[in-house]
Amino acid sequence: MPAGSKEKLEYAIRYGADAVYFGMVDFSLRAMRKGELITLNNLKEVIDKAHELNKKAYLTLNIFAFNKDIKQLEECIEKISDTNPDSLIISDTGVMRLAKKYMPNTALHISTQASALNYEAVKFWEDYGATRVILGREVNINDMALIKQKVPNMELEVFVHGAQCVSFSGRCLISDYMTNGERKANQGNCCQPCRWSYKLVEETRPGQYYEIEQSERGTHIMSTKDLCLVHHLNKLVDAGVDSLKVEGRTKSLYYVSAVAKAYREAIDAVYNDKNTDMTPYFNELLKVGNRGYTTGFYLGDGEYPADGYSYDISKGLAGADFLCEVHDKKDGYYKIKTKNKFFINTDIEVISPSEKFVTQAVEIKTTEGEIKDYANTNDELWVKFNHEISDYKYALIRTVGIKE
Repeated sequence: MPAGSKEKLEYAIRYGADAVYFGMVDFSLRAMRKGELITLNNLKEVIDKAHELNKKAYLTLNIFAFNKDIKQLEECIEKISDTNPDSLIISDTGVMRLAKKYMPNTALHISTQASALNYEAVKFWEDYGATRVILGREVNINDMALIKQKVPNMELEVFVHGAQCVSFSGRCLISDYMTNGERKANQGNCCQPCRWSYKLVEETRPGQYYEIEQSERGTHIMSTKDLCLVHHLNKLVDAGVDSLKVEGRTKSLYYVSAVAKAYREAIDAVYNDKNTDMTPYFNELLKVGNRGYTTGFYLGDGEYPADGYSYDISKGLAGADFLCEVHDKKDGYYKIKTKNKFFINTDIEVISPSEKFVTQAVEIKTTEGEIKDYANTNDELWVKFNHEISDYKYALIRTVGIKE
């Protein structure tokens, strides 16, 4: 699971992740612009937290590096080595040389950005000392199985969920162009122009804009739907895939937690019975933000499906609204931090690492003791529910949303 911050890392693990991956400012393809940034100063603390919870921590150093980036990395790689990550996720061969020189005992995982699509490419990385390849999203499941057959000692990781880039394996220059080089996608700062709505202008008529009409497709002409392979986990297991990856280091705490819980339970169900109905887990994934779901290239033969683009929306819509985090408990009341407004005596849904149930808030009061009949956005309140929350320290609350 992705971990855009120390807090998200802990929630991701507690909700079911076996490993987390995260970027560090300057060397990651997902530069966080708000919240607690992961830097060289707090990197050891973040990795230690994952190890304290008996899970693995993967550090992404997957920018396409220029000379200035290599120089900067050389200046701090010994400090990175001291933080003891379980692996480095790398796309650039120059970065890989530095990693092998200064961190010879750290596993090397090849990023999806390297576009490894065939068994000869995977063999190349094996020969060069990598222990895992994160295959390009363009590889279908049959080819995954063939790669595993040809290179059995190499671990294979594939994306199973999350936003997708319109470009090949994420290597895009549109953001660079649209921002005059200020927001470089391959340096971790994409402005996501593929999600923008476009209009047509004729050069001799400046200011006169015309809609780009494609029947019901609207004007989000490059925006792909999100990936979701929860219905096909059994096929991935049979293909010999070693690790399943979820996109989303810039996604919310709720997104990371809910998606981790859904896939943890779905994976466990598949290992118990490969014919398990995945619909309940898919419905859970509908409750988090998405642009509509697609299986991408995974079930085809090199062609992206015609229905894989999100022509009507560019921002993700969720089938349930995230309402609040639970932080403490005292005298039967739970301390919450609200994200969206909700009222007493209305159905809401609690999820935690070990629970999921519908309940209602029967009492709401401020920290000063004032009684209220609703919880407003960004309030800190004490709430009594008509159902005890056993695992309350990491509990999240949302609207009931999609039921079936």
